[in-house]
Amino acid sequence: MAVVETRHLTKTFVRGGAAAVSDVSLRSLDGEFLVFLGPSGSGKTTLLRLIAGLEEPTEGEILIGDRVVTDLSPRERRIAMVFQSYALYPHLTVERNISFPLEAQKVPRGEHRKKVEWAAELLGIGHLLRRKPRELSGGERQRVALARAIVREPSLFLLDEPLSNLDAKLRASAREELARFHRRAGTTAIYVTHDQVEAMAMGDRIVVLHEGQVRQVGAPWEVYDEPADTFVATFLGSPPMNLLALGDVVAGVRPEHLLPAALVPGTPLRLRFRVTNVEYLGSERILYGRLEEGRFDGPAVSRISASVDGAYVVGTVHAFAVDQRLVKFFDRVSGKRVASLPPGW
Repeated sequence: MAVVETRHLTKTFVRGGAAAVSDVSLRSLDGEFLVFLGPSGSGKTTLLRLIAGLEEPTEGEILIGDRVVTDLSPRERRIAMVFQSYALYPHLTVERNISFPLEAQKVPRGEHRKKVEWAAELLGIGHLLRRKPRELSGGERQRVALARAIVREPSLFLLDEPLSNLDAKLRASAREELARFHRRAGTTAIYVTHDQVEAMAMGDRIVVLHEGQVRQVGAPWEVYDEPADTFVATFLGSPPMNLLALGDVVAGVRPEHLLPAALVPGTPLRLRFRVTNVEYLGSERILYGRLEEGRFDGPAVSRISASVDGAYVVGTVHAFAVDQRLVKFFDRVSGKRVASLPPGW
């Protein structure tokens, strides 16, 4: 296992242009599953490639296991990386695909079989060793790529959106498999994704990135329940957090916290909600509408259980409320969370 640290890491591809990664200082925990989460262009893959040694930093340094590796090649960093494409050799069997890194490292041939069987057993693909990649499903190819990566017993495991080519059902089962694999292997892993469900389900901690900068680092519940700024608040959550103007301060309310008033007894924060659209999602309903009066007004979204009584028809008005302890406040100009509440709260 290894701790990964970046110190003031910056990467600019064009002189004078915007930095793809800007002054990023992070430190992983030993053996944790750390997720880089952000939209396209946020710098998450560039940051991963800098750690892997596939890109050279413009400024800053990288440490793996307290050893400065900034100028070392990927091979010298003792890492393994899995990409979106899996990049399996189509003419080789699964066994040869897994053992290929051992051949490149000139590991004695007598040790190959033992190591391949260990990696295949860890990922449950021992029965596939004689097959070719074309004979495998997408999920099986993904596991072969993982086995090929771990057969070298790396100190650090890097994964760049490895589940993006799988369908939704297969992605859910692959998330479980990856989580189980990480618990068994115990190796520090850094995982890149734009999918917040993957990040929340798999990460010990999440690094939220935007425009090359780290906006927040924390456990899944921290970045969701206690967002550091309005970007994190609106990037996480589906639908995202409601942001409602209060003058110099913006109030943030999660859709699931904006509920029919009868379900939130004792709160003074009661509002009139006019429904403009309803989405039925089986176990819940998402109501889109407008708060017409109260301490805040403007467009809002409510996410409620489908078992709640009431005919939510477009154009109807309902009494909604929110527990004021759940409201978050942000500075209107900077977007940063503020600790002090507006007068009267």
